[in-house]
Amino acid sequence: MTLTIDPMRLGGALALSGGYLAMCAAIWRARASSRRPLQQGGADWLVVHASQTGNAEYLAVQTAATLAAGGLDARALCISALTPELLAGASRVLFVASTYGEGDAPDAAARFAGVTMAGDADLSRLHYGVLALGDSSYTNYCGFGRALDAWLRGRGATPLFERIEVDRGNADAIAGWQHQLSHLAGTSDAPDWEAPAYGKWRILERTLLNPGSAGAPLYRICLGPLDAALPAWEAGDLVQVSAPTDPDLPREYSIASIPGEGRIDLLVRLQRHADGSAGAASGWLCLDAGLDDEIALRVRGHARFRLGENATRPMILVGNGTGLAGLRAHLKARIDSGVVENWLVFGERNAAHDFLCREELQAWQSEGKLARLDLAFSRDGAGPRYVQHLLRERADALRAWVERGAAIYVCGSLQGMATGVHEALIEALGSDALDTLALEGRYRRDVY
Repeated sequence: MTLTIDPMRLGGALALSGGYLAMCAAIWRARASSRRPLQQGGADWLVVHASQTGNAEYLAVQTAATLAAGGLDARALCISALTPELLAGASRVLFVASTYGEGDAPDAAARFAGVTMAGDADLSRLHYGVLALGDSSYTNYCGFGRALDAWLRGRGATPLFERIEVDRGNADAIAGWQHQLSHLAGTSDAPDWEAPAYGKWRILERTLLNPGSAGAPLYRICLGPLDAALPAWEAGDLVQVSAPTDPDLPREYSIASIPGEGRIDLLVRLQRHADGSAGAASGWLCLDAGLDDEIALRVRGHARFRLGENATRPMILVGNGTGLAGLRAHLKARIDSGVVENWLVFGERNAAHDFLCREELQAWQSEGKLARLDLAFSRDGAGPRYVQHLLRERADALRAWVERGAAIYVCGSLQGMATGVHEALIEALGSDALDTLALEGRYRRDVY
């Protein structure tokens, strides 16, 4: 995964002072409150997150903790659990809203955007605030956060302060949000939300996976820590890499390995700008960094794409290109745990040059650890053929797997692949069934 940045970079370690312990206690209370069943009653303050890769969720938990540090009863809540009834009964809600793709709602907020925001709720008793996360390089900057703010106003809700927009994790915007929280909580001594430090890593091995490909070069980068123990992570998690030529804009990549392998593996495609120059991070990792150079890297959890309760379910994994990284980690984790009901649907350009991890995948299949392996190579036939075409052709098998409790994980490009896969799944399963799978956590996406 590349070219994304989020406010998770601004969190992690809290101030090393007396306030640290107070804030840790507040975070524990906020997390405990977020796990309290809805029927036991809400909090005085709801902090609702609409998150795709975890950044908005993290900031929502920090927000609830800051309010709790001031003595307020605050609860962090995913927007997927914010029913119309709960919203209508709330009096104070802070929204932390990411925007996905070209102005879209995150997956967790799709039902809220399509159903609740299409309704005519009376929110005249609601006071709210919106922290909108986005990237100004996209046309519809902070699109979902702006749409949410406009909808709340249109339904009669009263803003506590003007919407705050965060462009690619801008620290000044986050500080402005914290300033508003200090006023609401009646405290000015809440610790800062400090960024976690990068660790020092080095490249152990760099392998070109697609020699002769018509596409851009794609490398497997194997990394190890220089001066610390291997950090903990789970399949589905990400790393952030700080490139020497652009340290203020970390790039994110899906982790292709699991901790038991003793290293972090990435699948990185070399990016080229219009002038022919290499991308700051991909160029550094794929071309410029030597085996003795330090790589600034930190691991970031991605809870929405972890195995979680799906660890032992049958699983359908769908992706293309570098999306195989996240899917490969899931396969490896499941196979090592003895789970063999795995179905991989993967697409690339040409079988001769772009069949990534061919030997490993075919070995897993021959050993009975990969129950199904369906491949789409778009340039090998008379016309384009993609993973969504395979899903349509295998619709009966797809339905059978889902009826047996299978989860569906999608990883790869947002444009084209993810949209096409989503449409194919709707055709095979129906939109209501797919919505239900998403609500149950059985349909998860890491697309970019």
